[in-house]
Amino acid sequence: MTANRICSLLNIPYPVLAGGMTWVSEAVLAAAVSDAGGLGCIATGNMPGEILREEIQKYKKLSKKPFAVNLILLNPNLKECVEVVKQEKVHAITFGAGNCGPYIAELHEAGAKVIPVVNSVALAKRLERAGADAIVAEGQESGGHIGETSTLPLIPQMVDALDIPVVAAGGIGDGRTMAAAFVLGAEGVQLGTALVVADESRAHDNYKNAIVEAADRSTTVTGRKINKPVRALKNQLSLEFHKLEEANAPWEEIEGLAIGALRKAVMEGDIVRGSVMMGQIAGLVRKRAPVAEILSSMIEECNLSLEKAGATKITPFKAGANA
Repeated sequence: MTANRICSLLNIPYPVLAGGMTWVSEAVLAAAVSDAGGLGCIATGNMPGEILREEIQKYKKLSKKPFAVNLILLNPNLKECVEVVKQEKVHAITFGAGNCGPYIAELHEAGAKVIPVVNSVALAKRLERAGADAIVAEGQESGGHIGETSTLPLIPQMVDALDIPVVAAGGIGDGRTMAAAFVLGAEGVQLGTALVVADESRAHDNYKNAIVEAADRSTTVTGRKINKPVRALKNQLSLEFHKLEEANAPWEEIEGLAIGALRKAVMEGDIVRGSVMMGQIAGLVRKRAPVAEILSSMIEECNLSLEKAGATKITPFKAGANA
């Protein structure tokens, strides 16, 4: 694997970004990812500005490497969080949940790189015109809030439509899937589920074990009928979500199930009634390990996969050649 535009843009050895996972992506995990050669990330969720400042300052005591803060456009404290990342000179900002175009110029003025997380080509092109430095293209295989398009068709369409670098997210959890993303034209990958199980992650042991024990069909998507699809572990909570949706229950009743459910899973380890967000790649995440080991093994396997792919060429099959 050689350095590319993502490495140059973010000043990182490897084109690997940590996803912004609410309650999971905090200073300790972010520092571990950055120190291992990727770009660590602090997720804000609905975090107030001063709490974010504390988390950033905690990171700065742990690592001197570049890092990112993930901002959510639906956060009621968004404006104060934007002021904090500007004041704290955060190296890169990733955005989720919509069009972050109005914030790009002021963040650039503060010296930050802006990398929106999107799941449609149309929005990606709009954000490129607004000045985005790169795009994280997130397929519906991801855990948490998702779009409609899978990673396999999404990445090459993004690459063809944009001049800025594309980072692939969704369904990437080992070196083979990482290599596939680069073959599709991505210049970086974003990891989520694969990092939740890291030793440095503060996710509850129950949460981590649920990922390690997951199979290919262990996740489900709720919220499609209210246009807020979320991928998480199949459990009692998801079953209740589906029942309310099938019964066309009021939106407020459905949303009520979600309040506090992610924190309950991450912090309290409730994998029955908590929202155990994980991507479909969970079936390939088979063990818990330190971040440095997770990244190094993925990169090694990625390089081997790319080497193997480069040595394999498709040639016409001739009938009877092997008879």
